[in-house]
Amino acid sequence: MPQIAQIAETYSSQIFWLLLTFGFVFFVVGRGMVPKIQATVEARDSKIAADLAAAKASFAGADELEEEWRAKENAARADAQAVLAEAKAKAAKVTEGQLHEADAVISAKVAAAEASVEAARSGALTQVEAVAADAAAEMVLRIAGTSVSPQAAIEAAKAALAHG
Repeated sequence: MPQIAQIAETYSSQIFWLLLTFGFVFFVVGRGMVPKIQATVEARDSKIAADLAAAKASFAGADELEEEWRAKENAARADAQAVLAEAKAKAAKVTEGQLHEADAVISAKVAAAEASVEAARSGALTQVEAVAADAAAEMVLRIAGTSVSPQAAIEAAKAALAHG
């Protein structure tokens, strides 16, 4: 094979061109392209780190806003409960006043009704005594044949009603 026979003659020249090509590739790729790639990777890493920091700051801000919102909500709830308690107290006072007024009116009506019943009872008792006295006087007249004074008949009727 002729290529193998020429190796000894072209050996040094091939090594020279091999070294020259690798040197050129090393300087073009290693010194020209790699720093640009590294700068791009570092820029990407710093952009990612900045984005993560911004996200953490946004989360912290959101947490602060949520805390503020919860504090405002709790304050509003407490205010609403205070207003509700005040309204209940006012309503209770108004209701209590109305109950006192109604109780006074009812008590007056009950007292008037009791007085009316007592008057009717007294009137009825007087009439019962009068009827009992008349009946007693009539019975004495029919049974004994004597007449009794109206005053004695009333006293006898009262005594009989008091015992019975």
